[in-house]
Amino acid sequence: MKLETERLVLKSIQENHAEDILKIRSNAEINKFLKRIPPQNNYDALGFILTIKQRVENNETVFWGISLKNQSNLIGTICLWNFSEDRKTAEVGYELLPDYHRKGMMSEALSAVLNFGFNELYLNEILAFTNKFNENSKGLLLKHDFILEEGREDDGFPENLVFSLKK
Repeated sequence: MKLETERLVLKSIQENHAEDILKIRSNAEINKFLKRIPPQNNYDALGFILTIKQRVENNETVFWGISLKNQSNLIGTICLWNFSEDRKTAEVGYELLPDYHRKGMMSEALSAVLNFGFNELYLNEILAFTNKFNENSKGLLLKHDFILEEGREDDGFPENLVFSLKK
C-alpha cells in the first residue's frame, strides 16, 4: 500500500530496508521518549521487519516506511495499529530520523495517513500516545487538530499523554 505526498513516498518495508530500520530504531534521539529495546544489528532489524510484515498480512497494522521521493532509503516510519475490535478506532505511531525534524516531513506523512485512515479504512477516531516531554510530537498532533484527552492515561506508561482525532 503506497501513499505519496509532495516530497515523500510511504511504502511497505522490505527485507532490504534492514539497515535503514536499524538506523531509525536504534537512534538515541528517537528512543529518548520510547520504552523499547533497540535493535543491535541488521539481524535484529530484519526480525522486526518480518514481524511487521506478518502483522500487516494479518490486518493487525498498516505500516509504511517513509522515504524522500528521489531516494530509496527510509528516513522514518508511520503506522496505524492497535485497532479496536470494531475497527473504528486505531492508534497512529511514527518516528523520523532527527536530520529530518522540523522540516514538515512528518506533518506531510501524517496528513496522508490520517486521510487514508478516515477515508479508506473508515475509522471514526485515531489516537496518539506521546511522551509529555516530546514537544515535537505534541506540536505535530496539535497542528493536525488532535485534542489532548485530559485525565486519560496510557496504561503502563504514566509519562504519556493521550491525544485523539475524530473524523
